[in-house]
Parts: sequence; C-alpha cells; structure tokens
Amino acid sequence: MTSFKYLLKKISPEQVFMGSILLVNGGNYLYNILLGRILGPEAYADAALLVTLLLVLSFLGMTFQLATTKFAVIFTGTDWENFRNRTYKQALVAGLLVASVFVYFAKDLQGIFQTKSPYMFIALGFGIPLYFVMSVNRGTYQGHQNFNFLSLSYQTEMWSRLLITLGFVLFCPWDPALSVGIGIAFSFLFGLVPSNFKNISIAKPSGLRKNLVRRVNRFFILTLGYEITQIIINNSDILMVKHYFESSEAGLYASLALIGRVVYFVAWIFVMLLLPEVVQREKKGESTTPVLFRYVGYISLLALSIVLGCYLFPELIIQLMFGEAYLSMADLLWEYALATALFAIGNIFTYYFLSLDRYVPVVISGLLGLSQIAAIRLFHASLEQVVQVQIMIMLLLLGSQLMFFILRKRS
Repeated sequence: MTSFKYLLKKISPEQVFMGSILLVNGGNYLYNILLGRILGPEAYADAALLVTLLLVLSFLGMTFQLATTKFAVIFTGTDWENFRNRTYKQALVAGLLVASVFVYFAKDLQGIFQTKSPYMFIALGFGIPLYFVMSVNRGTYQGHQNFNFLSLSYQTEMWSRLLITLGFVLFCPWDPALSVGIGIAFSFLFGLVPSNFKNISIAKPSGLRKNLVRRVNRFFILTLGYEITQIIINNSDILMVKHYFESSEAGLYASLALIGRVVYFVAWIFVMLLLPEVVQREKKGESTTPVLFRYVGYISLLALSIVLGCYLFPELIIQLMFGEAYLSMADLLWEYALATALFAIGNIFTYYFLSLDRYVPVVISGLLGLSQIAAIRLFHASLEQVVQVQIMIMLLLLGSQLMFFILRKRS
C-alpha cells in the first residue's frame, strides 16, 4: 500500500491527462467499432457522418478552447474575469447560430449527404450550444494546467456518449442515425461536468480593455481560420466520399478513416500539452524550440510505428476492429495512415507558431486545405485515388511548415 501511494505521488497531472486522453480515444474507437459492427457498412455511413460532423464541431469549439487557454496563462485578476465572461457569451451566441443552421437546413443536409432522415441533424443541432460552452470550460482548465478537471470533462463526455448511444441503438426502433445524434447531443451536457460558472453573467457588458480586445480578437480570428483549415483537411474527404460514392463504399471508407486517424488522435494529446507550455516559456523569456523538438520527436516515432503496423498487418487490424465486411479496405490502410501521420506532424509545427503569434503557417494550411478539396473534386475515380491525393497534399503541407521553421531560425 505504501509503495502504491508513493507511485501515485510520482505521477504528474500531465501524465494523468495523457493516460486519460488515451482512454478517451480508446472509448471513442470502441464507440465507432461497436456502431460499425452492429449497423453494417451501409447504415454505418450515416452514423459515421454524424461522428464526422462532431469532429467538425470539435474544431470550431477548439477556437474557443485555445483562445481561453492562451489568455488564461497571460491574463490575471480583472482582465481574466472580463475575458472569461466575454468568451462564455460569445461561445453561447456562436453555438446558437450554428445550431440554427443544423435545424433549419436539416432537409437540405439530408439531400446533400444522401441520408435516410433529416432528424439526425436536428438532434445534433440541439446540443451544439452546450458544446461551445464546454469548450470554454476546457480552455480554462487547460490554461491553468488543471489537468485533473480537464481529464474528467473528456471522460464524462465520452462515456455518456457511448452508453446513451448504444442504449438508443439497441432498444429503440427508430432510425439508428437519429439514436446516434441524440447520444452525441446528450454527451455535451455530461461534458460540462465539472463546471464553475461563478461570477459569470452573459448579460453583463464586456469590461475588457480596448488594447486587450484587439489582441484577443486577432488571435481568435486567426485561430478560427486555422481550425476551419483543420476541418477542411481532416474531414472534407469523408464528406466528399459520402457525396460522390454509394453508401456502402462511404461506410467502408469511414472505417478506413477511423483506423488510419489513430495517429492524429493520439498526437492531439501532445498539442494540448504543447500550447500552454510554449506560452509559459515565451512569457518567461525562455527558449521554446526544445519543446517543439520534443513533441515532434514523440509524434514522429508514434506515426512511424502506426504506419508500419498498418502496412504489415492491415487485414488483422480491420478484422479485429470492424469485421470481415470491411476487409476490402485493407490495401489502403497504410496509405491513409501515412497521410494522417504527415498531417499530424505538420500540425504540431502550426500550433507551435500559432501559440507564438506567427500566422503564416495558418495561411499555408488554409491554401493547402482548399487545394485538397479541389484535388478530390477532380480526382475521385476510386477510393484509392482519393487517399493518394491526400498523401500528396500532406507532403506539401509538412514540407512548407518545415521550410517556414528553417527560414524563421535563419532570420
């Protein structure tokens, strides 16, 4: 017992957070695997579309989370309180606007993505304001490096989504995609645990000083631009495949994307740790380059291991995760994993520069994200061609980020 207590004392909050996010990623994979096995490729295509839209929301919410993280480190006292109050208000307004789009255009979305029902989009829409508010909560915990509360928020969201969704899918007779939408929406409510809304008033005018408002707005707008770029790069392929291909093929591709993106989801742990550490070091006048090199090294090693595993054992991996119905994607698994690995490494460079208020990499990512959409629109004769297009774009993205880093160091 004494040795166990000693071990617990030796575990840092950062290590607890890393373990927690690994568990969350594992739970999210279990969620998708169970849906894929229960529903089959065709019905899973609609469910996977909602999961993709959830990822889109996560990138939009990340704008609020990263801005809150950065200024939780920089601001103190009244400035911090005014900033937090202002950000909660903006998050709620943005959430209501996005939710109204989902609800109002539900039938149009049904036509674009060839889904069975529009109600899946309506169910998801009702939870969106909660997601944006939850993102501000998480940014507060991340910036103050309260990794225990941050971990708990991710855990409550993931487990509630898994249990509620499976309950509706297994025991309710309606369209499975509607069950998925309801499960996702309810999980946002549970993700608000823990919360601290003390002294928050959305009706109160912003008291943030004008010079600070300009600084916050600049970071917020550019971060939003980069998160939109992330949405384009990370999700446009699934959305476009859902549009251009039959439901069965779209479902197969969704399973491929889920497995191949494991490196990105794990790499996200390091992004969460990188940003507050870089901002703290810059605030103290210390070198930030060692932090970048450390996390790039971690992710590169991780990426190499996953791509190699996908190359050597593709059929085994797909068989274990989704079953025989999805085995036709085996040959493409390592290629998709390679595209994601390149993106994950380039992503670390971009977030590093973003935390230092260097915005050229954001512009580069935006241009290449639009290039990916244009390339898939032109070259989608097969799923293999869609994957190969992404590899080429991600090579260009990583190369451009490395070039910017080298030029910055030389200057």
